[in-house]
Amino acid sequence: MRLFNMVTWEEVKRGDVTDIYFERTEEILRRKGLYDTWVAAEIVSHKLPNNWSWAVLAGVEDVCKLLEGLSVDFYSLPEGTVFRREVPVARVEGPYGVFCRYETAILGMLCQASGVATAAARVKLAAEGKPVYSFGVRRMHPAVSLVVERAAIIGGCDGGSLKLLSELGLKPVGTMPHALILVFGDQRGAWKAFDDVMPSDVPRIALVDTFYDEKVEAVMAADLLKEKLFAVRLDTPSSRRGSMEDIVREVRWELDLRGYRHVKIFVSGGLNEESVAKLAEAGADAFGVGTYISNAKTVDFSMDIVEVEGRPVAKRGKPAGRKDVFYCSSCMESMVLAAGSPKPRCPSCGELMENKMVKHVERGRAIAPKRSVLEIRSYVLEQLSRLTRRLQSRSQ
Repeated sequence: MRLFNMVTWEEVKRGDVTDIYFERTEEILRRKGLYDTWVAAEIVSHKLPNNWSWAVLAGVEDVCKLLEGLSVDFYSLPEGTVFRREVPVARVEGPYGVFCRYETAILGMLCQASGVATAAARVKLAAEGKPVYSFGVRRMHPAVSLVVERAAIIGGCDGGSLKLLSELGLKPVGTMPHALILVFGDQRGAWKAFDDVMPSDVPRIALVDTFYDEKVEAVMAADLLKEKLFAVRLDTPSSRRGSMEDIVREVRWELDLRGYRHVKIFVSGGLNEESVAKLAEAGADAFGVGTYISNAKTVDFSMDIVEVEGRPVAKRGKPAGRKDVFYCSSCMESMVLAAGSPKPRCPSCGELMENKMVKHVERGRAIAPKRSVLEIRSYVLEQLSRLTRRLQSRSQ
């Protein structure tokens, strides 16, 4: 019996996670002698969610693992690349019968992870350099929890709450739930127990909105834990009192007034990029963001054949032929040209552009250097920094 209605990785690898018409297509091609017809199929998004002008590519590592052992080549922009709509992000080349049933899984891996990574990147930009943590695992099915956390960190989150992040070489982060305080029956008992039991490397962050006003509980926690208290967490952005920005300012004032300037303010609960920007300006020091990142709209990639046996061909509305994607390292301009074209010069600054469509899998063997999650995250943040500078220079 299937447990939790979850598919296994063996089923994904076999190609069982597929739309049924691909399996039927495979059978027809085999029966009619066309199974080994060579094709090139490109992956592109023609419209980004929420009218975003850019997105972050994620999920490439999983696609490479999926295609290992198949007689295909896989080209892709490096994972973490910031791209715009109509820019091909990846391409599969090989006998169509070999990989057609994998289109469903390939798109699923890229669509969801890229949506999460993009939402995380946008929140990180809104936070103006302040820490952002992914707290959205509880909003997704457990089967994809590590996928979501990995994509969130690639997009710029400084960490996440999932215990299994340790498998990626990362230390999970977290504070305390309201349940702990409710079981103890009072705030002080729970805060003191947390301090007594948790090892010294776990920051003392007190949840301060369970029974009393946020500023009252914040001062209570600071009076109790003194210098040990690292931060207070406010988990009620939709507080009945109204403006959460005003609450943050009030808590900051009361703590500073009593000499607790070292205590930071951590905000969580129903945040998005707009509210994070306002709270960062109000004085919040860090953010825990859940649903807006974990349940981000997927990037709607499609996968379309653009060459058959070396002949450019495509359905209506799709440009035929394999393509390369060139980027300017200075001003983030991109240019799509026919595969094999010489390096162009950037139309904005004149710098020679580099082709970023890199072969990741060759005849079923992964050949691209493996990068850690934090290395990919650094790559994303560096691009976002350049993108921000470019937008600011244009507005001046």
